[in-house]
Parts: sequence; C-alpha cells; structure tokens
Amino acid sequence: MASMAFSATIPSLLDFSQAKKNPLLSSPWPSMSSSIPSFKSSLGSSKSAFLQHGFSLQSLNVPGVVFKSRSSGIFARAATDKTLYDYTVKDIDGKDTPLSKFKGKVLLIVNVASKCGLTTSNYSELSHIYEKYKNQGFEILAFPCNQFGGQEPGSNDQIKKFACTRFKAEFPIFDKVDVNGPNTAPVYKFLKSSAGGFFGDLVKWNFEKFLVDKNGKVVERYPPTTSPFQIEKDIQKLLAA
Repeated sequence: MASMAFSATIPSLLDFSQAKKNPLLSSPWPSMSSSIPSFKSSLGSSKSAFLQHGFSLQSLNVPGVVFKSRSSGIFARAATDKTLYDYTVKDIDGKDTPLSKFKGKVLLIVNVASKCGLTTSNYSELSHIYEKYKNQGFEILAFPCNQFGGQEPGSNDQIKKFACTRFKAEFPIFDKVDVNGPNTAPVYKFLKSSAGGFFGDLVKWNFEKFLVDKNGKVVERYPPTTSPFQIEKDIQKLLAA
C-alpha cells in the first residue's frame, strides 16, 4: 500500500474519544445550533472538505476500494455486489418494509432528529424537495436516530406526529435506528460500507445524507451541514439518467 501523508494533526473527527459516554452514542459537540464540524459542502467547490481539515492525500491504492473525491469530501467506497434492495426495514408504524419497493427510484436517505439545531431547515427543505420531485421517481427515506446529543428522544408515534404535523412531511419515515455502534441497523452498515470515511464509517451527526441511484447503489454521501437544496442538482442528474 502506498503511503498517506498528513499535513496537519488529526482534526476533530477523533475528538469522539473525549466524549464522556460511549463515543459511538454521544458527541463532544454540545449543541448543533452553535457548534458543529466545519464542512465545505457547496457543490462545485474546488477544494474538498477533507483537505480543508488539514489532510493531504498523496496516493493510496487499496484493492477492492474505489476512492471518490467530490465537493462533499473524499471517501472510500468499498466494492460490493449488494444493493439497497437487499434490505428490509420497519416503518414508523412497525411494519416490515422491503426496500425493493423503491426499485427504479432515486433515493435520498437521511438520519433525522426532532430537537437538533438543523431540524427546522432540513425538514423544511426536505419537504420542499420531495413535493417537487416525488412524481418524477424520487423518494426520501428518513430514519430517526437518537445517538447524537439525545436529540430524537420521543417514541415513534411522537416522531411521526412531529414530522407530519409541524413540517407536513409526506415522505416515508421509518423505525428509530442506531446508525453507529454495535447495534447499527444493517441498512446503515450497507450505506456506510458503500461510502465510508478514511477514519472509519461513523455517521457524524443528525441529517447526514446518502444519495442512491435507480439501481440501489450509493453514489454520494453528504455531511450534516449540506442542505437538501444544495443536493438538488445531483438529484436532477440521477432522475434524468
């Protein structure tokens, strides 16, 4: 394997070790409204978010892994024959839902929370994007998660009422899941293995996003600070493909 050089010390991605609780179940950032990792997320940027944190990648050659660099950052994508359609999840009402029902559609998968500083903007924009493209073969799949600051503490019924009443969310919402740690939902193991990070596959916070093409393959991963509106052009390209 070729060497990988670092131009600066390892950034806040490793600060999870400073969390008082299990680092996979808590975060060192006290409030997303005032403190979150700084990501450059606008599309078309000439600098990747990864490089902005002080890393320099000289060369890396790992069999079976494809390295991808786009505006949302650099990540490793493991070669896999699986697709999203191989998984079955429970919906917000506890019913089994095979994800193969979304075959042929472009999907945006998001881990959501009701009490996060990013909640209002993300839910509002997600609902707008969904309304705009739902009749063109687009779906949003929302997975509530309480692993980041305990910001999704409610029951499934409470989560459903919050999303559907306050934000008029019409897209599918599923059972609350873990996205990190030993109890990670299988579908999130697939998503992260398809578009993982150099320092592990941890989902970093609420509202991290995975874009899936019509064949059930992950084509892009976006940090939590990337707004749904910033992903719209990528959605349009996949819908037109």
